[in-house]
Amino acid sequence: MTVHDPLDESHPTQPSAGQTGACDELIIRTQPVAADPPCVRKRLALASTIVGSSMAFIDGSVVNVALPSIQNELGASVAAIQWIVNAYLLFLSSLVLIGGSMGDRLGRRNVFIAGIGLFTIASIACGLSPNSGTLIAARAIQGMGAALLIPNSLAIIGAVFNEKERGQAIGTWAGVAAIMTAVGPVAGGWLVDVLSWRAIFFINVPLACVTVALAIMSIPNSYKSDTRQALDWPGALAAVTGLAMLTYGLTIASSRGLGSPVVLALIVTGVLALIAFVVIEIRSRNPMMPLDVFRSRDFVGVNIITLLLYFGLSGVLFFLPFTLIRAHHFTATEAGAALLPVPVVVGLLSRLTGALTNRVGPRAMLTTGPFVTGVGFILLGWLSAHGGYWGTLFPALMAIGLGLTITVAPLTTTVMASTTRDRIGVASGINNAVSRVAGLLAVAVLGIVFVGAHNAALSTRLDQLNVPSDAYRRAGQLLEPEANATSAVSAAPLVPQPLIVQAQADALDAALRAVALTCAACAFAGAIAAAMTIQTHNKPEVQ
Repeated sequence: MTVHDPLDESHPTQPSAGQTGACDELIIRTQPVAADPPCVRKRLALASTIVGSSMAFIDGSVVNVALPSIQNELGASVAAIQWIVNAYLLFLSSLVLIGGSMGDRLGRRNVFIAGIGLFTIASIACGLSPNSGTLIAARAIQGMGAALLIPNSLAIIGAVFNEKERGQAIGTWAGVAAIMTAVGPVAGGWLVDVLSWRAIFFINVPLACVTVALAIMSIPNSYKSDTRQALDWPGALAAVTGLAMLTYGLTIASSRGLGSPVVLALIVTGVLALIAFVVIEIRSRNPMMPLDVFRSRDFVGVNIITLLLYFGLSGVLFFLPFTLIRAHHFTATEAGAALLPVPVVVGLLSRLTGALTNRVGPRAMLTTGPFVTGVGFILLGWLSAHGGYWGTLFPALMAIGLGLTITVAPLTTTVMASTTRDRIGVASGINNAVSRVAGLLAVAVLGIVFVGAHNAALSTRLDQLNVPSDAYRRAGQLLEPEANATSAVSAAPLVPQPLIVQAQADALDAALRAVALTCAACAFAGAIAAAMTIQTHNKPEVQ
């Protein structure tokens, strides 16, 4: 995932390749500022940024394993559970760049604490939500809070620690982020199983209290003294509108079809708004996304790779826990633990692949990594209800983890090498925003693939069992198999209930297979993009 390495020790503003973990979390605007007041409690300041960021890291990974439980209790539709994830990603990906700019202008500690407060209030609202609509709205506000706290957490580290200390401080931050990424789904799944899905949101309250207390005690309210630039609110509004319309149109397309006038109108509106965003950024004196960085062929290439690879990864990590719980009767804890091979492999092997990048150059690595990840997606596509975890899912996740490990270091290095030193923060911010937009689009687009494949497979299986598919569909597709089976059996009493339950499980497996193969195609396309765009002359010299 996209943790960024420093180009050299004179600018150690990003963690090394071996410090990957919650690797796709933002490393933005960490450059030191000479005018910043000194910090006498640096360890407490670091602890504050770590605890605050961990809230967003955990929340970003744990909600997926809670979705089946949320769906059961709130009676949410497939589109609703997609939006429970996408509402968060929409505002985070759209506003994260402007969140960093607000910290520069208004004071990083002020904006960081404001982000924590907004995130926490929204978390309480999530935990108290009586229905899916309220939960989606609260998740959107969570995304706004995360867009303020995440970029400013690292900006605070960049301002508080001097050049010699900064690399180690960010390494510590990244290491804890890695642990949170690995432990979050397991701990969250346990909370879901033992208490309720609501507990995964309420746990943010004590973390927020600790974070704010540490921040007030230790962090000076640093900001860039030469910042007089206006914030790019028109660009932010256009980005939010465009992504929201596009995502909403793609989400409802799974039930209404891509040919629906409403779907087409939403998609066209979203595309036009995104075109307007580009025009605004071209004309703006202070754009949130300066487009001149895209003059670099390598920068364009690495963002294409990021979009394709993280599209696939986000899609798999959204639909896999759902399928494991629904079709294979995993508990939420087991579903969270099942994903552990990916962050563990990345965490253990990233330092080795970072060194390998210096030997063979980024082009070979960025071609090989997405290809290996694509192979992992293909293996995942053949998951069957009778294959067991260790024989099917575990090898697939190990391959995905290995592919991501191969990709992380050269992706980071290429982003950094593609621009001048004073634009590194902008370049890394854009690249991380691209990874989040990829996740946003993945849940929406792959929802069409998942639902379509599920419905086709289910209809085929029900025809074989002579069960009226219309009666089964009225019971609510993609809900708890046993609940569906009861309704279906009442319509076809001669068909044993276990056969209908198995038909639903088989349909979910077929849906996951279709998603995994689509993700594999995206990963392979990323490998091709790397071979075509990344220039070999960027290979660092071996000392």
